[in-house]
Amino acid sequence: MAERFAGKVAIVTGASAGIGSAVARLLAAEGARVALVARTPDVLEWVAGEIRGAGGDARAFPADVRDHAACAALLAAVEAELGGLDILVNNAGANHRGPVEEQDPAALAQIIDVNLTAPIVLTRLALPYLRRRGGGAIVNVASIAGQIPVAHEATYSASKSGLRAFTFALREELEGSGITVSAVSPGPVDTGFLMADLDHVPDMIFANPMSTADQVAALVLDSAADGVAERTIPALTGYMARVGSALPIVKRALVPLLEERGRAVKEQYRARQRAATP
Repeated sequence: MAERFAGKVAIVTGASAGIGSAVARLLAAEGARVALVARTPDVLEWVAGEIRGAGGDARAFPADVRDHAACAALLAAVEAELGGLDILVNNAGANHRGPVEEQDPAALAQIIDVNLTAPIVLTRLALPYLRRRGGGAIVNVASIAGQIPVAHEATYSASKSGLRAFTFALREELEGSGITVSAVSPGPVDTGFLMADLDHVPDMIFANPMSTADQVAALVLDSAADGVAERTIPALTGYMARVGSALPIVKRALVPLLEERGRAVKEQYRARQRAATP
């Protein structure tokens, strides 16, 4: 495998599972020294140990990205232990699905804190570290839900839309600095983030092709390497989302069809889960 990131130091948030874990593994496989960040020390150490067992360089840095002081301490610790920072992947995410009126206000605030406030703050704190290395890459894991509003995921859609806007605006601010800023916007991904909450995921989501964590992670690495503004997976789903957002009449016409298809696909996943349960 080509080592595009040999000698580079990367921070990956939400690295204990799913997309974050996949990103960390691929970065390490391509030569990066990876700082794994999440709130769960035991799981994080286990992932780091697996990566080291495969010949990669990964270390656990337990932290809650909602804690601004902890973010500052994280960056200082990574620089002290790994030598600097070249790549920041803002992947940590939270969601509470269902109608806004039925949600605890604190739960809605948590979505914004984790998905939007934390990446903004951590990015701001990381910029001096990236500049000291002469440049680098910031990759924000957004969502197709940030390209088109999704009912029953209103706050999540808002957080990911805001993250995309932050990405593109900061990209302009940093033009010529040697620091690239990119977004990767996946549709549904076959991870616990989605599949563990199957009953609350809107039916329409399952009308779209399912990606794997590794497929999304590969796009994160490509974005860190070339600095492209945004990559979307599946590409066709992203195109339809943008059309639906620009032309609400098209969205209204398609939603009933997508929901019907999604219900059938969701039942297939339920059957798969039942079959896997002892």
